[in-house]
Formats: sequence, structure tokens, C-alpha cells
Amino acid sequence: MGGFILNSILLGLALAMDAFSVSLASGLKEPDMRPGRMFSICGVFAGFQFLMPVIGWLVVHTAAEAFPLLEKIVPWAALAVLLFLGIKMIIEGLKGGGDEKSAGMDLKTLLLMGVATSIDALSVGLAITDYGAGDALLSALIIGAVTLIVCLLGIFSGKKLGMLLAGKASMLGGIILIAIGIEIFVKGVF
Repeated sequence: MGGFILNSILLGLALAMDAFSVSLASGLKEPDMRPGRMFSICGVFAGFQFLMPVIGWLVVHTAAEAFPLLEKIVPWAALAVLLFLGIKMIIEGLKGGGDEKSAGMDLKTLLLMGVATSIDALSVGLAITDYGAGDALLSALIIGAVTLIVCLLGIFSGKKLGMLLAGKASMLGGIILIAIGIEIFVKGVF
């Protein structure tokens, strides 16, 4: 059981890195973010990181022939979403961004980011195909919990850096999102 938990924690850490970067960018963009908003953002990322391995496991167990097609689409979808959001943030930063409170992520953007940063977690369904339904669910719960903690650390770090970088936070956040999109694309295609 100890190996199972350790493997799930390590999977969670590896999968949470993209969500960590977006959380860092969120903290940069909103250095005065309140705890409720922090937990909402991190909860969305953790929720998607929990959900995607479960969906991946279900796909492998119910429609294995559909997975190779999905695997080819994942890097392109993540690149498109993160490029769009990153460029939008850079443009906001160049224009001056306006009021920082209104410059935060709305629900639609947050959900898009949640999907884009966790879509690679679908492949974890392949890594856990040998697990029964209960173990697959427990592994996904551990992955989600690790993501929640990692994202909170990202936001706290971004908030500290945000105070130092004040006016450039939106542009830096956009650059981070674009870099994540390119990384996901390169790892998925090559």
C-alpha cells in the first residue's frame, strides 16, 4: 500500500506542475487575492486533476480504441487554449490592465485553464489501468489533494512576487501560460 500511495503522490506532483505555474501567474496578477478566491482557483485545478485520471481510466476500460485519437488532440487543444489566454494576458498588461481586481480570472477562463492544465492527466488512465475502480479512485483523490497543496503554494509564491513586480505581473503571467502551452505541445507531439 505504501508504494501505491507514494506513486500516486509522485503522479500528483508531476501532473500539478502546469497548474502550479498557472497558480503562480494568478498570484502574480492578483497579489491581494483573498483566501476564498485562492481556494476556489486551487479547487478547480485540483478537481480537474482528480477528474481527468478517472475519465482516462474509464476510457481505457470502456472505449480503448478512442484513446489514441484523444491522445493526438490533447497537445493541440492545450496549446490553443493556453496561447489564447497567455496572449490575452500580455495584451492586458501592455494596455495597463486597468483595475487589478477586475483583471482576475472569471469562471469561464478558470475552467478553460483547469481543462488545459489537466488534460494531460487523461493519460494517467493508462498508467492506472491495472488498478481496480476503488484504487483508481483513491489514486485520483491523492492526485487532486497534491494538486490543491501545490497550487496553494503557487498562489502564495505569486502573491509575494506580485508585490515586487506590480505592473508587469499580467505580462509575466501571460508568458508563463504560453510557455506551459508550448511545453505541453512539445511533450505531446514529439
